[in-house]
Amino acid sequence: MAPFATRLLRWWRAHGRHDLPWQHPRTPYRVWVSEIMLQQTRVETVIGYFDRFVTAFPDVTALATAELDDVLAHWSGLGYYARARNLHAAAGLIVERYGGEFPAHVDALAALPGIGRSTAAAIVAQGFDQRAPILDGNVKRVLARHAGIAGWPGRSPVEKQLWIESEARTPKRRAADYTQAIMDLGATLCTAKTPACPDCPVRSDCIALRDGRTQELPTPKPKKSLPTREQRFGVYRDGRGRVLLERRPPTGIWGGLWCLPGDPATAGTSARPPELPETIDHVFSHFRLQMRLEYRVVDDPDRVADGAERRWMPLDKALATGLPRPVRALLEQLRAAASTMDVESNPEPSP
Repeated sequence: MAPFATRLLRWWRAHGRHDLPWQHPRTPYRVWVSEIMLQQTRVETVIGYFDRFVTAFPDVTALATAELDDVLAHWSGLGYYARARNLHAAAGLIVERYGGEFPAHVDALAALPGIGRSTAAAIVAQGFDQRAPILDGNVKRVLARHAGIAGWPGRSPVEKQLWIESEARTPKRRAADYTQAIMDLGATLCTAKTPACPDCPVRSDCIALRDGRTQELPTPKPKKSLPTREQRFGVYRDGRGRVLLERRPPTGIWGGLWCLPGDPATAGTSARPPELPETIDHVFSHFRLQMRLEYRVVDDPDRVADGAERRWMPLDKALATGLPRPVRALLEQLRAAASTMDVESNPEPSP
């Protein structure tokens, strides 16, 4: 039987993904950006964001010298915004420490913000074509099944076993192709719910397939109920149709993004368009947030804005900034409602 890597590479040559935008050209910078975006996010979603992001920030120096607000605006909608803040911070360190050139060493990359061991290895393998075993979510699933490793991969002893399997299977040559191949296998055939085992190039010695355990492995994360938190947010508008936004603290949920003010105690006339919601439910990985919305038209807008952390913005400008996804959706509804009111108040004259 041919080695695991040989069979996998043979399959990838015919069936793998060869047209992903970060593969052309496959530079350390483009691999890095794509790897960070692909954390917790599907390839289909990432592609559009990736193209826009690298057009705005074509290299690590451009990213390092950009304003964080601009970076967050290009990330808006992808979620997990600490990834964007870490990208920006790491770019600054790469310019400062390495003159804008990526170090080709896993340990050096893993010391940068937001880059763990597996991401660092993916950059080295794909960006420099050097041997570096990886262990992202897709690879964990492939190896847990093929090697028959039980236990939730988030547990340290299980993860240690998976790293051993990854090390044993990674070939000395064609590191970039192999890394893409094993990620592709997990993404396209060895999927979480319905693995296509008959088409798998390494099925002949897969322990999970042999033992009928493909639905059991990898062991799911233990379930726990999500707590619910309630918070009031103010949807404040002024007489010019602007909306009041407040910059979130740099850490915590939606860190650094512009958001609705979280302390709605501003005087004004209550005014909620009937088509807009009174509450929004938004689910994070560790809790559920119930946003209770208070709509007001403010008579004295200058009194509640400081120009730095609280600003009045026209809706179009607000929607061009970095916003949390539920806030963006709400402001788009608000803009649509405002447009409808304008049409109704200024109907076209009859012929």
